[in-house]
Amino acid sequence: MNSVIISKAGGPEVLEYKELKLEDPKADEVTIKNHAIGLNYIDTYHRSGLYPLTLPSPIGLEGAGEITKVGSEVKDFKVGDKVAYCAAPLGAYSTHRNYPTKNLVKVPDNVDLETAATLMTKGITTFYLLHKTYPVISGEDILFHAAAGGVGQIFGQWAKSLGCNVIGTVGSDEKIENAKQNGYDHVINYNKDNFAEKVKEITEGKGLSVVYDGVGKNTFDGSIECLKLRGMLVSFGNASGPLDPVNVAKSIQPKGLYLTRPSIMQYTTTREELDEAANKVFEMASSGKVKVKISKKYSLKDIAQAHKDLESRVLTGPAVILP
Repeated sequence: MNSVIISKAGGPEVLEYKELKLEDPKADEVTIKNHAIGLNYIDTYHRSGLYPLTLPSPIGLEGAGEITKVGSEVKDFKVGDKVAYCAAPLGAYSTHRNYPTKNLVKVPDNVDLETAATLMTKGITTFYLLHKTYPVISGEDILFHAAAGGVGQIFGQWAKSLGCNVIGTVGSDEKIENAKQNGYDHVINYNKDNFAEKVKEITEGKGLSVVYDGVGKNTFDGSIECLKLRGMLVSFGNASGPLDPVNVAKSIQPKGLYLTRPSIMQYTTTREELDEAANKVFEMASSGKVKVKISKKYSLKDIAQAHKDLESRVLTGPAVILP
């Protein structure tokens, strides 16, 4: 097998492409030949040390492929099954890998593996944000930051299908049309305009019940300002850097706000939760309510460039890595 590992934390240059020996799968594992690998911001957090790992370590959480071997105790999966995953253990950046079946889902025949590899993390994230963390209702005004990004494009389409009035922010005028094509009713360039003031204009001063913020440091204060009495800030990412410590008396108490910091693993703790989320994601894709347009494909050998492009925000949508 060929795999990408990191021996130290740092920039894209620490990603090492190596040839390694793959052992037989353990009793509860299967061996997967990866056909496509997802590229996600959390991968850069693992690489940089923002989310510390025990080093050396493999990297990558999301992939899709075909089972080539099964462990002795595996009952629900067989050789030849199309499967996908988006959870620990790390190691998706590889041509082949062993993976525990408890975090594995089957991919339906009407969803191709490249789409599955880009949808697992981003799609399940969208599912729990809209249906679990803060279940939206038709007609509700909601705000999502980074509307033209990989999650943002899926989120906009999904939220629009639920009848929401979807407001998005982007970092440049060039991304405004992209966001509008993916379901956003209003798009604000937060590098040109005060997005909190624009939200007040759009909502006629009422503010929002919820803000979904995966940007982090640069948008926190404005997101708080956008919320109405007893609103909720869903903080789920750090694209602009980790959040500063929160001053509860200053930021939360004045409007009695709710602040939550969710992640996929908190909403896929059981087989039933994982299957519910994955099945809904695949249903949205196969029905056409969510369309995935892969913006770029990278060779696994070019993983450093993929990380550079992701962090510099030049990608116009979900990207995929091909082993």
